[in-house]
Amino acid sequence: MRFAYFCGHEQWHPEELVFHAQLAERAGFDMCIVSEHFHPWVDDHSASGFAYSTIGAMAQATSSMAFATGVTTPLFRYHPGLVAQAAATLDRLSGGRFHLGVGTGENINEGPLGLPFPAYAERAARMSEALDIMRRLLDGEKLDYEGEYYRTDKAKLYSPPMGPVPIWMAAGGPKSATLAGTKAQGVIVSVKDPDETFEKVIIPARKAAEEAGNPPPTIAASRWTIYAKDHDEAWDVLRPWRGLRAPGRLQAVDPAELRHAADDLPREDILSRYSIASTPAEIIETYLPLVEEIGADVVTIQIAGSDQAATIAMLGREVIPALQAAAG
Repeated sequence: MRFAYFCGHEQWHPEELVFHAQLAERAGFDMCIVSEHFHPWVDDHSASGFAYSTIGAMAQATSSMAFATGVTTPLFRYHPGLVAQAAATLDRLSGGRFHLGVGTGENINEGPLGLPFPAYAERAARMSEALDIMRRLLDGEKLDYEGEYYRTDKAKLYSPPMGPVPIWMAAGGPKSATLAGTKAQGVIVSVKDPDETFEKVIIPARKAAEEAGNPPPTIAASRWTIYAKDHDEAWDVLRPWRGLRAPGRLQAVDPAELRHAADDLPREDILSRYSIASTPAEIIETYLPLVEEIGADVVTIQIAGSDQAATIAMLGREVIPALQAAAG
């Protein structure tokens, strides 16, 4: 079992995230999961760096930890072949430490650039083609591909990855989980209820992988936690993320819209959508189900506190050792 620290471009600027990655490696984390967004979730306490550049800098600033996009959408802003090229480059810059995390996305990253954001059925169909293209290019093929949505003409990565680059796909339900099990090497899932996650994501993904003749997919499970002594501090810590749980999240293009939508709700309503922990013991309790019930291969700690550097140090000192012990 590996433990990953989440680096959120929606809150921190790239240079801060590079520093956080260094701290996370020092604290004992095995990986950094790095969000890839064009727009953040609100417009008043936010950032929006380019994840591929940030990960390249992280690779040079660290020595052993692995990296994954969490997640990028290879459907509209980027042709899947371009994403494969970026993944191969980051794999080389990190000495073989890169994993490609992908998902079907949100309009807040596509709409601002004048791009379409169709319904899930089309996005999933596009993803199916994208997974084929990225896998084949990363595996070294010179690729002629004629799909409904994407085409390539003798495309090839002439700076190939140093080794196999796993592709992990985000899934929140059985349709995406089945696609991930069929065509990806792992599943990224945000866990609210472990039993529901097993039923709707993990079981369908494993079944699809078995039917496709694939190895069992890597399960990368995460939870969001706000680290604060009380709800007033929690609200201050949550400001950059409060639009993430606002109504209309998938379709919005303007972070100001999500800020207004979040702020029109009762504060307790927004806070109730996150785990709030005031002590290391409560953080451990929050993530134990991912270790003991989900049995995830990668447990991602998505956490924000009023002093992030101190929070990362605390995680390394008190939380990771306890979770490692629980994992056996």
